[in-house]
Amino acid sequence: MDDFLKRLPKAELHLHIEGTLEPELMFSLARRNAVTLPYADVDEVRAAYDFADLPSFLELYYQGMSVLRTAEDFHDLAMDYFRRAHREGVVHVEMHFDPQAHLARGVELETVMEGLGTARREAERQLGLSTAMIMAFLRDRPAQEAMQLLERAAPFWETLDAVGLDSAERGHPPSKFREVFERARMLGIPRVAHAGEEGPPEYIREALDLLDVCRIDHGVRCLEDPELVERLRDDRVVLTVCPLSNVRLKVVERIEDHPLPRLLDAGLRLTLNSDDPAYFGGGMLDNFRACQRAFDWSRETFVQLAESAIDAAFIGETRRLELLRQLAECR
Repeated sequence: MDDFLKRLPKAELHLHIEGTLEPELMFSLARRNAVTLPYADVDEVRAAYDFADLPSFLELYYQGMSVLRTAEDFHDLAMDYFRRAHREGVVHVEMHFDPQAHLARGVELETVMEGLGTARREAERQLGLSTAMIMAFLRDRPAQEAMQLLERAAPFWETLDAVGLDSAERGHPPSKFREVFERARMLGIPRVAHAGEEGPPEYIREALDLLDVCRIDHGVRCLEDPELVERLRDDRVVLTVCPLSNVRLKVVERIEDHPLPRLLDAGLRLTLNSDDPAYFGGGMLDNFRACQRAFDWSRETFVQLAESAIDAAFIGETRRLELLRQLAECR
């Protein structure tokens, strides 16, 4: 089964590129940019990866990204992950990125876009890996700031495959960003949003009704609302679930407690993703392996999950058909 999981063509729809920053690269970039980290070495950083909840993770997450200063840094960050993902059988990566966190540090949007854009082209050329970019708004920042970012990104609107909503969920409902997402809709930019991870099922409803999203990132708390589950099933809304992330952030205590089997039994469309793999215990292959160990799923279940991801990806139809053919060959 392990060889099959590695060969399975996997599309990752829920990844934060800043969350791929491995400690080794963090220290390398810190030396390059003369940044002093609050950790003595790689082992001390890894020891800090025992999170009580999402806010405790975000504190370390933002500390880590302080080493990202230049376009070269963002290129190296993305390529480091793309190479790892490619070795794990990942064929398509959709990366969220957080411009507000960088602008607050004096790093311009143009710098981020240049570095990530160069990496995307290199990944396609060298690895045959297709990619997409999701510009995420930080929900614990003012909605006006998100709107300003969207307008500031005008030179890159055609480069963006979607906009998203991430960061600390509690107390920051999707409704806060209704006007921002309406503006994105008018511009023809697809929309996704984190909802129902630490926030209540009502946040999922708001994301669907007020933000008009095409996918829900996480969404695992939908099971608390049977009517919502029925709606998600009937409307074939995709949930981008991140099992190891949910364990690390105490959404569930153990992978064996994860609601994934119940979500599948409810007939929902799911995908498996790594979220922030450097911080949460592994990439795509680790998440697939963890589910196999915990749930003893069949090959057909993993094929179903992989197919849902390819179907829901922000890719052209030619690429989609190519990946579906690869998947069919793997059955």
